[in-house]
Amino acid sequence: MDWKLEGDAQKTESLVLQGQEGVLEDTCEDGIFESFKLLQIDVDCKRGEGETLPTGSATWCSKNVQRKQRHWEKIVAAKKSKRKQEKERRKANRAENPGICTQHSKRFLRALTREKLLEAKHSGPRLCIDLSMTHHMSKKELSRLSGQIRRLYGSNKKADRPFWICLTGFTTDSPLYEECLRMNDGFSSYLLDITEEDCFSLFPLENIVYLTPDSEHALEDVDLNEVYILGGLVDESIQKKVTFQKAQEYSVKTARLPIQEYMVRRQNGKNYHSEILAINQVFDILSAYFETHNWPEALKKGVSLGKGYVLRNSVE
Repeated sequence: MDWKLEGDAQKTESLVLQGQEGVLEDTCEDGIFESFKLLQIDVDCKRGEGETLPTGSATWCSKNVQRKQRHWEKIVAAKKSKRKQEKERRKANRAENPGICTQHSKRFLRALTREKLLEAKHSGPRLCIDLSMTHHMSKKELSRLSGQIRRLYGSNKKADRPFWICLTGFTTDSPLYEECLRMNDGFSSYLLDITEEDCFSLFPLENIVYLTPDSEHALEDVDLNEVYILGGLVDESIQKKVTFQKAQEYSVKTARLPIQEYMVRRQNGKNYHSEILAINQVFDILSAYFETHNWPEALKKGVSLGKGYVLRNSVE
């Protein structure tokens, strides 16, 4: 009997002790929590007014980082305000001038250019660049020719009435092709024809007009039924009549730009005069004439003063 009472007393004492421990644990946890709250209040007080942590930051940042963050937020806010003002300005302009066409997006302009070029393939004038003579050219000359092709294509894209361009005698394993890929961004996606065939076997000979400065005949007009050939040749040694002799081999018509008919030699210190133009300069003249049907205006655009020629009516 005494043993049982003693055991019950021990159990009761154990339960009381467990309860006290639980109270102590809760008290400790609450104390620690209150301490952290006090620390947090203390840190917030030291941070000062107007100093905020960056968004998503879980730790306290230095004043330098906070200053940069505030500076960046000011820049973002200024850009947003500027965009909003620009949007309101355009809206006001459209309200005041309802008849003026709004500016088109770049995507729309690219689509329009693509449509014009594809239309020129079926109904526009045709221009071929004969690249069958490039195997004699140095790497420097190939680089210059590659740049001329890029500028020619760029001018054609901007034209209101573009030509359809064809690169003939052009192999994809040639040094010139590699140079075009290296120097011309997006060359592989140019909207033009590239073929290994020679221009003389690709088109009827009676429809070919080979443009060469050595021809006796001046070009009078751009005919949609003709195919105009430009010799893709950059020759720093200035070998004369190379393209003219090639045209004679196939008995095709030749023509030169009417520089002598509309321009005169201009006096200069070097006494230098030349009718030899880069292929992109020749194209600029052809394109300008096709749009304006005005040779003086077209020649003025393509023949630089460095060639030693000026228009007749500009001579004092």
